[in-house]
Amino acid sequence: MVTRSSRLSEIVKKHEAGILGDWMKEQLAAVKGADRIGESDLRAECQRFLSLLKTALQIDTGADVTTAAPWAETRSMLTELSRSRARAGYTPSETATFVMALKQPLFDRLRGEVGQDADALADEVWQTTVLLDRLALFTTEVFQKSREEIILRQQQDMLELSTPVVELWDGILALPLIGTLDSARTQVVMESLLQRIVETGASIAIMDITGVPTVDTLVAQHLLKTVAAARLMGADCIISGIRPQIAQTIVHLGVDLNSVVTKATLADAFVIALQKTGAAIGAPPKA
Repeated sequence: MVTRSSRLSEIVKKHEAGILGDWMKEQLAAVKGADRIGESDLRAECQRFLSLLKTALQIDTGADVTTAAPWAETRSMLTELSRSRARAGYTPSETATFVMALKQPLFDRLRGEVGQDADALADEVWQTTVLLDRLALFTTEVFQKSREEIILRQQQDMLELSTPVVELWDGILALPLIGTLDSARTQVVMESLLQRIVETGASIAIMDITGVPTVDTLVAQHLLKTVAAARLMGADCIISGIRPQIAQTIVHLGVDLNSVVTKATLADAFVIALQKTGAAIGAPPKA
């Protein structure tokens, strides 16, 4: 890392204004999405980073910038920047450019200050390269973790939105299922259904699987678990949407659904649910 004999700290302090201006130009030219943050905000971030960089360089002991205490505030600033850019839709390379674009301005000042000594210049350039590369890699790692967190949160939101529990009638709920039913989604389905049973006091729940493309042993087990959980809450379940192909598959797999009422359509299931609750839909009065 940067050694105590390095002149980088001195050079950053001496040429801070010029470095800032050139650094801004490098970023605005390299990052197409720079307008997403605004030039004034970008300048504020660059000024803050240079200030933290100066402070860290003054007390750096040659330790790893990604773990050493002198670089804690710098890492914190880059973490905040990487996360905000992940949310704003920047790419990993655009985010890393915030640090990487600082290379040329620093190299230019190093050349001007120690260019007459080839060995010293090579040493300074190498140390600066290692420093900025590690900081850039740090921003990329934080960015990637932030993107993964965003994706997981979006997936969870989509799961919740894809399992709506609808109150069809007083005491009758319907849960239309669309897409693959895996373990994670089954948990969301079960939680949503049980919560609505508690909220509405429903005694019948219809799970419609018309939109489920395939039913294998695992899917059938998930359905039975949901039925069992609903029964523990005092609600009977009816499974609708049993198409001929699904019926054949269930029989072939030997899955026992004898304890569950099943119907071909949601309308048929709704009629059974009305009968179980003692309700009925009468014909409209004649004019």
